Amino acid sequence: MALTLDNIEQLFGDAGTRLYGGEAVSQREHGLQAAWLAEQAGADDALVVACLLHDLGHMLFEQADDALAAGSDDLHQYRILPFLRGLLPDAVVEPIGLHVEAKRYLCLSEPGYHAALSPASQLSLQLQGGPMQATEAARFEQNPYAKAAIALRRHDDAAKVPGLSTPDFAYFLPRLAALAGAQA
Repeated sequence: MALTLDNIEQLFGDAGTRLYGGEAVSQREHGLQAAWLAEQAGADDALVVACLLHDLGHMLFEQADDALAAGSDDLHQYRILPFLRGLLPDAVVEPIGLHVEAKRYLCLSEPGYHAALSPASQLSLQLQGGPMQATEAARFEQNPYAKAAIALRRHDDAAKVPGLSTPDFAYFLPRLAALAGAQA
């Protein structure tokens, strides 16, 4: 069953207030920062919305603030997909499903990337399979959404700044609605 725009807005308003897995920002702040950073970098609407919603699975499935410390990976990147398909186009949904794989890929392919990850992101990486192996990376590179997932990942990594001023959810809602309308 797909989420509605109202459901998504409510999740940002309610569950979005919880801390984002070991970071010093809330889940809502993290999503808003990622979307804002993508927009500032000139990303298209699909990538901006993917950045906004990339961790919606944490909100929908109510990841506890201490889940990572307890050694739990909620598989948010996969579990959210059935709730977004039918509402949003693949250009939004697929990069969301690949953003953890993009982190694993960058850990293998980009020197210094792993060391630059936040401590919480390094911990989640261990739970998510660690850096990719070369054969996995070759498959990932062939995915038509790999580049968008990598771009999303970079905004995700940067979107952990306490107190960063961003537009609120309503600012991004017209873009989200237009993409949902295009899918209908």
